Amino acid sequence: MKVSVVTPNYNGEKFLKAFFESLNNDSEFIGEVIIIDNGSSDNSKDYINSNTFDFPVKLIENSQNLGFAPAVNQGISHAKHEYIFSLNNDTEVKEGSIKHMVDLISSSEDIFSVQAKMLQFNNKDLIDDAGDEYNLLAWTKKTGENHNSNEFNQVKEIFSSCAGAALYKKTLLEELGMFDDNFFAYMEDVDLAIRAKINGYHNLLCPQAVVYHIGSATSGSRYNEFKVKLAARNNVWVVYKNIPIPLKIINFIFLFLGFLLKYLFFVKKGFGSIYLAGIKEGLSSRDKVTKTQFKSKNIKNYLKIEYRLIINMFKFLKG
Repeated sequence: MKVSVVTPNYNGEKFLKAFFESLNNDSEFIGEVIIIDNGSSDNSKDYINSNTFDFPVKLIENSQNLGFAPAVNQGISHAKHEYIFSLNNDTEVKEGSIKHMVDLISSSEDIFSVQAKMLQFNNKDLIDDAGDEYNLLAWTKKTGENHNSNEFNQVKEIFSSCAGAALYKKTLLEELGMFDDNFFAYMEDVDLAIRAKINGYHNLLCPQAVVYHIGSATSGSRYNEFKVKLAARNNVWVVYKNIPIPLKIINFIFLFLGFLLKYLFFVKKGFGSIYLAGIKEGLSSRDKVTKTQFKSKNIKNYLKIEYRLIINMFKFLKG
């Protein structure tokens, strides 16, 4: 079985040579690579058009930066294969990784996504992201960040796959409504993962699949005004969309505390007003996003999610 690699690109020419060379090593498992260019002003498009690769490459050109979520959705809509490998452009894929991911995701109908073990590009012994965890405080944490890679050698269930290096089933993406275009970027994969879990699907880490990740290649840094505001807004939307009213009431004090502590954290970082502006935008524009339809048959899954949110909170506080 082959995969459709879907990769948004915005002024990422400097990454493309290494990106494509790493994919060439797994070309027998790649049916196509779809690059969605979000209005790049560098020579990204020229590089893609002037080179030949060991697999078909489709270039979708947008006149402006539509964001990560809309770009990935564009790629998925054009994909010819059932398995969608959502992959950042600032990555290199270790040979054999795609086969491991396909073998795992195809082992059960209940598996929605499989994430590769993402390692730091400049220190390949350390974890960049081994699965995203979300907790009762509405905080997201990259599992294993800065830990040794050898600590994560077993397949395990994760709350959410990071869409920077994750394999999805196209039929399930279409069933669940794809990534939410409104998010633009950040938290769109967590939102999607929650929707998958509400419907009884699972997200797994595939440690045999390894992707080396530079990180913050498009946004420029770990914390900046663009990222802080967007992530804050989108986090409000995640809660609004996916948590039913009874659980919102039960979790209110924890959610309030989580957003308050995050605000105080960003005050110290010099982004307090930016974070607050993101929260306000999320609240005022919440009607832009479509709420996940509550179905009584999914009550058991909501309770499982609530349990995981609680456990993740204690794990986070424990450090």
